[in-house]
Amino acid sequence: MTTPANSIASVTSSAPQRFEILPLDAPLGAEVVGLDLAQPLSSDDFARIHRAHLDHHVLVFRDQRITPAQQVEFSRRFGPLQIHVLNQFALAGHPEVLIVSNIVENGKPIGLGDAGHFWHSDLSYKEKPSLGSMLHAQELPAEGGDTLFANMHLAWDTLPAHLRRVVEGKRAEHTYLARYAELQALSPWRPDLTAEQIAQVKPVVHPVVRTHPETGRKALFVSEHFTTRIVELSDGESRQVLDEVFAHSVRGEHCYRHVWRERDLVFWDNRSVMHLAAGTPRYLRRKLFRTTVEGDLPV
Repeated sequence: MTTPANSIASVTSSAPQRFEILPLDAPLGAEVVGLDLAQPLSSDDFARIHRAHLDHHVLVFRDQRITPAQQVEFSRRFGPLQIHVLNQFALAGHPEVLIVSNIVENGKPIGLGDAGHFWHSDLSYKEKPSLGSMLHAQELPAEGGDTLFANMHLAWDTLPAHLRRVVEGKRAEHTYLARYAELQALSPWRPDLTAEQIAQVKPVVHPVVRTHPETGRKALFVSEHFTTRIVELSDGESRQVLDEVFAHSVRGEHCYRHVWRERDLVFWDNRSVMHLAAGTPRYLRRKLFRTTVEGDLPV
């Protein structure tokens, strides 16, 4: 296991906390119980969290009464943070925090209300996609608002042999704009992009099957949201293969459905999972704060 770039910032003199890491009854995920992220983490406690994140891919920290600044600080211990291209939805005073919300105030959305509408891995459309994302619940609806996660290591391990032969060693194009116009037509939360914003999200090419830089495990790395084509295949064959891979990846036996509780903080590994927002009724308010940690060049 390698060490996150910023783990040197660990507070080695901090007293260890007593907490448990409880695997979920699901194909991925674990619950972290008893840990207070508002308190400094010792090196040993941070190492336990890091190891659990690699082992379980999704960590659920319960009842975290932390500020946005504390979320940013904890996130930075895993690496540099990435600022979302829709920076108009950044939290005031904290450009690293993206507001994920369906709330409209004074006729304007305060956040990105349709985030996660399609299955995806965060920022796969960047040259250095995200290592992981943290989402901290601020205001939750009385119904809806769940988040689904799909284990892409398991999806690769169970991929039918004929698809394995086709995709192994291939590369795929990812672009933020792949379904942007479609989302604009569906919801009021997608503004027109400026020329500067479009320049930030030029298409990139990544391996269809990537090797996790810390564990060495293989995972599928394509999504219905951002992946447009497999570059070595014809358009028709690429479309057929991607559709089959997408459908396989999100089979029920690969997935965990997170039902949010008040003040949950969820930290997932974008190198290992895809996620999907299950949707919230528009008449119910939902607001969460997201930070995103930069990862490595996929190989």
